[in-house]
Parts: sequence; C-alpha cells; structure tokens
Amino acid sequence: QVHLVESGGGLVQAGGSLRLTCAASGSIFGFNDMRWYRQAPGKQRELVASITRGGRTDYSDSVKGRFTISRDNVKNTLHLQSNSLKPEDTGVYLCNFVDPTSRSYWGQGTQVTVAS
Repeated sequence: QVHLVESGGGLVQAGGSLRLTCAASGSIFGFNDMRWYRQAPGKQRELVASITRGGRTDYSDSVKGRFTISRDNVKNTLHLQSNSLKPEDTGVYLCNFVDPTSRSYWGQGTQVTVAS
C-alpha cells in the first residue's frame, strides 16, 4: 500500500514562488506516471504537470514555462517548482501516482493561495 502526503503550499503574493513536495511511503519501484493536479473552487480538477518513469515531462499550457516537475526515485518524492505565480494558480494541489498495474494513488492535497 502506498500513502502520499503533499506539503509546501501556502499563501504567496503574485509573482512569488513555491516548491511543492509529494512524499510517498511504501515502495514505488516501477511506478510509471507521476502527476500534479489542481482543484480550484467551482472548477474541474486540472492536470498541471506529469513526468514519466524515464523523466519525460509534460505541462498544461497555463503553467508551461513557469512550473517544473521533477521526481526523485531514491527518496520516493515528487516535486513541483512553481514560479511567477498568478492568482489563477490558486487551488488545492494534489499528487497522483500510477503503479505498474495502472492503479492510481492520490494524496490529500496542499492549498496554494496566490494574492493579487
């Protein structure tokens, strides 16, 4: 069983930066895609960034050039470096891991609030 815990969220002024971390307990050896989603009030959950086991990354158009996703397969962590934050980046950020059987795991989320 894998348990995911996000951290690093908070309140930041527009233009600021945050580094989000998702820590996994339990073995994630062989896990495939790792993703960051965000959930804003009244909006659908949005895929923000993803990274494959081989390190290939993909980003939504809304964060491309400002956010960077990375993973540490030794420390079992996933990160999201978020720069030049905008008020529309506000939301709960959740990490999502997919295991080799395509089972999906979710964390509880960390709140990011960007003040204008």
